[in-house]
Amino acid sequence: MKPTPLSLGVIFGNRDFFPDKLVPEAREEIGKLLDELGIKAVMVGPEDTKLGGVETHADARTCAELFRAHRDEIGGVLVVLPNFGDEKGVADTLKLAGLDVPVLVQGYPDELDKLDPIRRRDAFCGKISVCNNLRQAGIAYSLTRRHVVHPGDPTFRADLERFLAVCRVVKGLRGARLGAVGARPGAFNTVRYSEKILERNGISVTTVDLSEILGTAGKIGEEDQRLVTKIGEIKDYANTSMVPSDKLTQMARLGVVLDEFIADNVLDATAIQCWTSVQANHGCNVCTSMSMMSEELMPSACEVDVTGVLTMYAMQLASNSPSALVDWNNNYGDDPDKCVLFHCGNWAKSFLDEARVATAPILETVIGEGTTWGALDGRTPAAPLTYGRITTDDVDGVIRAYVGQGELTDDDLKTFGNRAVAYVPKLQKLMQHVCEQGFEHHVVMNASHSAGILDEAFSKYLGWSVYHHEARED
Repeated sequence: MKPTPLSLGVIFGNRDFFPDKLVPEAREEIGKLLDELGIKAVMVGPEDTKLGGVETHADARTCAELFRAHRDEIGGVLVVLPNFGDEKGVADTLKLAGLDVPVLVQGYPDELDKLDPIRRRDAFCGKISVCNNLRQAGIAYSLTRRHVVHPGDPTFRADLERFLAVCRVVKGLRGARLGAVGARPGAFNTVRYSEKILERNGISVTTVDLSEILGTAGKIGEEDQRLVTKIGEIKDYANTSMVPSDKLTQMARLGVVLDEFIADNVLDATAIQCWTSVQANHGCNVCTSMSMMSEELMPSACEVDVTGVLTMYAMQLASNSPSALVDWNNNYGDDPDKCVLFHCGNWAKSFLDEARVATAPILETVIGEGTTWGALDGRTPAAPLTYGRITTDDVDGVIRAYVGQGELTDDDLKTFGNRAVAYVPKLQKLMQHVCEQGFEHHVVMNASHSAGILDEAFSKYLGWSVYHHEARED
């Protein structure tokens, strides 16, 4: 499943005593860049306002009306200042439009040989005034790394791509639809969460009893084309050479029903009761199905970890790549900044050097040999690492999170299941925070460096409390 492209509302701020050519030039340069990035621009044209800019209150009303007409598709607003701009025009447009989306403010730089009265821009100063007015109006906004920067500068392109990722996270989480399949395992108080707090933040949870899923799966006949197709998909996805045919059939039955549950309820992600009822009542693990869904950017978390899969979805939106739910599982020898990440086998195969369908040895010691076919086995090679966790704080009635970055390494690791070695700067400090703040033992990893995107989306635009590890020296 490919992410839906975002549209950006674009405001070109203008003041009438600056050269007329500056706004048309900016429209052409910004339009070209957005076309290259595959982003649709929603903006007034020269036929709507003077030069297609926003200066007067009437211009603001015209632009705001256009934005409201496209509110369902606009994921963010880019404010472009080819000159000083009109601080009230920009703020009025955003207030009247009422989009409540991320805003990025860009200002053009002046050239030293063009500071005479007829060629200067003054966007360096105008950007400060625009931001001042946005702050007064209570409108959250983002900034470029350089105070003023030309759209053709590579740093602006990087700033814009980062901003688009922030927009994807904010738009995706507002209105996210999660599925909770089955009850939380009795021994896992750690995955408790507040459905009401999520709902207050625009995130809904659709529940289904596991018996309904297993009962429906058990009725699928061996000649059913859905089953035949799913068996083929599993074989194409991972090495199934060790899996008994009857177990492969059971895995496929479960996959068919989960796919239909997701489609019927228009879900973005699922959290599933992966043990021990599935094994006891259906005779296999659901890990492979979960891995396949995550690989297709429909993340799935085990142990009915709803806020865990919400974190997976957020990281996926930030990076446009799959995420995985893992355990902060083991120390790595005496190295204080390395640890072992582990789960019994549901990571998207993007994280694995080779995806092989096997069993879950630890679980089989409890529920019996041969009952856990469907767990993936594979090692994660070296890659960038973003990690983090969203949780609902029921006592204070808020959502909290932590995020950070590190590296996945190729350090030697002899064990089974899905496993990785992570290098996290100041890991001991992070573990102190996780334990002191009562976060879950589950964490989410993504093969990217996108912690800053998540921090900005969560804290600035969603209003959540975020600890960004290593972003500060304190």
